[in-house]
Parts: sequence; structure tokens; C-alpha cells
Amino acid sequence: MNLFTRGASVRRPAPPVAPQLTVDTPGFRPDPALAALSGEWMIDPAHSRIGFSVRHALVTTVRGAFTEYRSRLWFDGRHPSRSRAEILLSTASVDTGVEQRDAHLIGRDFLDAASYPHLRFTSTAVELVGSDVYRMTGDLAIKNATRPVVLELTYIGHVTDPFGYERVGFDGTTTIDRSEWGLTYNARLAEGGAMVSEKVRLQFDIAAIRTPATD
Repeated sequence: MNLFTRGASVRRPAPPVAPQLTVDTPGFRPDPALAALSGEWMIDPAHSRIGFSVRHALVTTVRGAFTEYRSRLWFDGRHPSRSRAEILLSTASVDTGVEQRDAHLIGRDFLDAASYPHLRFTSTAVELVGSDVYRMTGDLAIKNATRPVVLELTYIGHVTDPFGYERVGFDGTTTIDRSEWGLTYNARLAEGGAMVSEKVRLQFDIAAIRTPATD
């Protein structure tokens, strides 16, 4: 699996023009220690969650997640603007803990998994906006619509686990208007208002493992 090969929309970055650190955003300089993390990473599904939450019936919040996905991440600790990401999610893997609700979500009223088996996020720009905060702009494709979104990503930390795997953590979130992707199904409440909010919060709780270099 290689989401960065021909046909993917993510372009390989140009090589660094100089060994020194650069400042992507005035006032914020990358931590020199992050240079060692530069390289290719892959999300560990067993320790990550790509989920969503949406207000339901005005009084409660429904939470769910996509349990099957593929990913390729490139983190550049010296030049954050050259970092990139692509995530391909299986539409039918949505899980809210209620089978009947999940069946409705993957049906034609919402995600239509039979016709559109995947959702895709592809980064288009990354900037450092704080000492450990990154702003990642990208294209989110749902069904037959592609729209830009902006993720606020917080760097959590880096460890080497007892099995020798290097791991890095990020938390990210963004809020979208689902109607912009053609997800307009709804029902009206007797008291007024919609059964399901058009605002959907997407959450990326990421634990990534470094991909071994290949010759």
C-alpha cells in the first residue's frame, strides 16, 4: 500500500535547500529536537481514533468513529510546511455503537457506502502556528464532493515503545458543515429545529509508527 505513488494527489516535497532550520510562521521556530522525527509514518489503528460527534435532537451528542482506514504521513521536523498526510477511510466501517443507526449512516440518506466506499483526506499545506501546534489545510472528499478543511493539530510527544517502535502522537480537530458535502438528510422536531445538526466535529487522535526505510 502506497498512497503517495502515481495517481495519489499528494506530491513529494522538494529536498531541503539548506541544513539550517527554517521559520514557517513568523515568531515560531521548530524545536530542533523534532528534526530527528523527520520521515514517513503510518497511523496505528489499534491506538488511534478517527471519529466524529454531532448534536442530536438538540439535547444530546452522538459520537462515532471510522474503524478501518489506510494512511501515509510525512513529517518534516526542520521544515513543517513540507509535511503532508493522506488518509483513506472505509465508509462502511462507521461505528456509533448502535447497529440500526450505523446502517442508516452508511445508507443512501447519508454516506451511501455502496456507491462511495471511501472518504479521503489529503493535505495541501501545513504551517507551524505555535510551539507545538500545527495548522494543516487539506481537501476532504465525501461522496462526490471535495471541499477544503483546516485541522488544528497539537503535537503530543514521541516515544520508543518496549518493542522498539518509534511512536509519535498528535491530536487534531475541525468542524464541518455536512450539507456542503451533500449530506442534507434531516427530520424536523415538533419543537422546531433539526433532528441532526448540520455541524459535525471531526476528531483525529493519532498515534503513528515510523515506517522503516526501504532501499
